[in-house]
Amino acid sequence: MGATLLVLSVFLACAVEAVEALTIVLAAGTSRDWRSALTGVGAGLLVLAAVVAALGPALTVIPIDVLRLVVGGLLLVFGLQWLRKAILRAAGLKALHDEDAIYARQTNAAHSAARGGRFAVPDWYAFTLSFKGVVLEGLEVAFIVVTFGANQGRIGLAVIGAAAAVVLVAGTGVAVRRPLARVPENTMKFAVGTLLTSFGIFWGAEGAGAHWPGEDSAILGLLAFTLAASLAAVAVLRRTRRPARPDAEPAAVEVR
Repeated sequence: MGATLLVLSVFLACAVEAVEALTIVLAAGTSRDWRSALTGVGAGLLVLAAVVAALGPALTVIPIDVLRLVVGGLLLVFGLQWLRKAILRAAGLKALHDEDAIYARQTNAAHSAARGGRFAVPDWYAFTLSFKGVVLEGLEVAFIVVTFGANQGRIGLAVIGAAAAVVLVAGTGVAVRRPLARVPENTMKFAVGTLLTSFGIFWGAEGAGAHWPGEDSAILGLLAFTLAASLAAVAVLRRTRRPARPDAEPAAVEVR
């Protein structure tokens, strides 16, 4: 059960970030230069691999209780941040994430940017845009891979979950050659926020010396509680929000 949830959590988190990174890379490649954009992707992946390779072994030497307490707290920070935004989106109080809008914005910016190469890269703008997109979206995933894997002593499984998500998203992106706007990204972020928050509570309490009834199976109870509380929050916010005026313009989609 623990291994399945570990892989699922890493897979979903990585898939969400991979979809966002794919949108940036597509904008760089289609509007500028594919060779430079793909070079930036490769450089970004190397940086993320180095982060995982450096932090993974380092975390394994930390006492397990200290590791779980620290990681549990950090996962709560990440998880509650994701969950808060997902709840606000589901309640209609925050604009939905729209990959088509992000793609259009990045493409327009790329068209207006100056052209020119550096070193062996023909288009430096396309390279840096792809590189920053991969690194910035991937750092959070690298953190999740390292912390989940180190906590469970299964970094290999965490890497498999992340790699599967990247391969699936990248393969789909190459096949359709357009942003994956139809991927239920907002729903996936709700699920990831629920998973990270539940694991954060579980590991943080264990690190503080608590003993969960049923041991690892208690994660399922935490997942059910977190999901129920989140859905209840969505229902309350939907009822208490002020109704939109008939002449009010619809909310703009989120492009960040």
